[in-house]
Amino acid sequence: MSSAAPVRVAVVNDYEIVVVGVAAALAPFGDRIRVVEVAAGTRAVSDVDVVLVDTFGQRQRGLQPVTASGGDGARVVVFSWDEDPALVAASVAAGAAGFVSKRASAEELASALERVHAGETVVPADPRPGEPPAADVLGRWPGDRLGLSPREAEVLSLICQGLSNDDITEHAFIGINTVKTHIRTLYRKIGVESRTQAVVWGLQHGFEPDRVRVLES
Repeated sequence: MSSAAPVRVAVVNDYEIVVVGVAAALAPFGDRIRVVEVAAGTRAVSDVDVVLVDTFGQRQRGLQPVTASGGDGARVVVFSWDEDPALVAASVAAGAAGFVSKRASAEELASALERVHAGETVVPADPRPGEPPAADVLGRWPGDRLGLSPREAEVLSLICQGLSNDDITEHAFIGINTVKTHIRTLYRKIGVESRTQAVVWGLQHGFEPDRVRVLES
């Protein structure tokens, strides 16, 4: 899909590394998508067409990213690992014009942003049986260069925000045994043995939410 001018996009999340990483993933599509703002821990303020809200590490699910994203007049797209149909429907009902899975490729994300700008409401399609996710995870996340997977990193970010295992289960839509497995694995990777040690490690390695804004010059 092409347009007369690139779609102007703001990328919003609570972590600078996340918003910068998503912006970098979209950079090869600069003739179609122009990221004019990245905002961590705050609302978008730029005059943009679309606000892309990455849900990594969000304490509240579904409605909060849509209602708190900012970008007056812009259409909101939620970017999330969580594809639960009830959450997708709730996000759209709350005002989101799109909901894109993090299993999408960068090309698919760029296309979704164009379609939303053109007036469509975009939601994840039902996966075809046996269809693998995209080979590369879009963007970056705290702890990626230290060996943590996206899900392990998100679990650690929620631990650092004070969430219990049950809270994480509710937030991330994964079973309690899966949460416990992620915790055991990430503890081993970062060399800690307790929740308190994990929080201390996390706050020393980029898991404290940021507050930063970068506007296109």
